[in-house]
Amino acid sequence: MSLLDAARDVRERAYAPYSNFKVGAAVRSKSGTIFQGCNVENAAYPEGTCAEAGAIAAMIASGETELVEVCVIADAETPVTPCGGCRQKLAEFGKGEVTVRMATLDGPEMTMTLAELLPGAFHKSQMDRS
Repeated sequence: MSLLDAARDVRERAYAPYSNFKVGAAVRSKSGTIFQGCNVENAAYPEGTCAEAGAIAAMIASGETELVEVCVIADAETPVTPCGGCRQKLAEFGKGEVTVRMATLDGPEMTMTLAELLPGAFHKSQMDRS
């Protein structure tokens, strides 16, 4: 299964009864394993979980800690980028050159690196003096 197919597949299982905006994400770890995540909303609306965070959590739960490729898909007119919080989460586990592929159900796509999505990302090394 390709990364795009994995993201498209898991998007169908998103829990989005409030926004009706389903998002699927898939990350490929350094070992080549694909992990999926979808958005999960709840009645305390801002407390939901993004698809990218779900995919990262699945990767971490399996014992892996580095991602090398990301794909996000949503039913939108133009490709949807990860939110600011998810950009920082992706940067925690991926290097700046990691490719992030953003797709729509209708075909338009956009590809950027993590560094392009989050210039000036906050990194653990900045806390070295703590």
